Amino acid sequence: WTNMVKFSSFSKDPGCKLHEKDYSGQKAIYWEVKYPFPLSNRDYVYVRERKDLEVNGRKIWVVLAKSLAVSQCPEKAGVIRVKDYKQSLALESDGANGTKVFMNYFDNPGGKIPPWLVNWAAKSGVPAFLTDMQKACNNYVKYCKNKK
Repeated sequence: WTNMVKFSSFSKDPGCKLHEKDYSGQKAIYWEVKYPFPLSNRDYVYVRERKDLEVNGRKIWVVLAKSLAVSQCPEKAGVIRVKDYKQSLALESDGANGTKVFMNYFDNPGGKIPPWLVNWAAKSGVPAFLTDMQKACNNYVKYCKNKK
């Protein structure tokens, strides 16, 4: 997962892979994603909101994200801006040691992507992303300890 994320000088922190910046009171996130050669990288500018809910005694965490046009974050030469992106994520304990996850994701990557790559993403890329997400969740406590 993290090997797909590229550092950008837009960030104040040189060790940062993803970063937020405040624009007139609204935080926008910038993210550049490496695409395989010969395709151009894609970048995103989006807003994200998190809500902690309690429904019938169950705690549910919801994360919503959508693309945002920010004039202060211009497009970069050679990188295609993803202008249509939406994500909804809901997380809930499974009552044991796991987490139930619901995710709805859409983006239009723009440009011309060959059918073989679209097929690979559907067949291999999405399952690999979910496996990486599971590993990240399993290692989150260790990540937090190492971050201190």
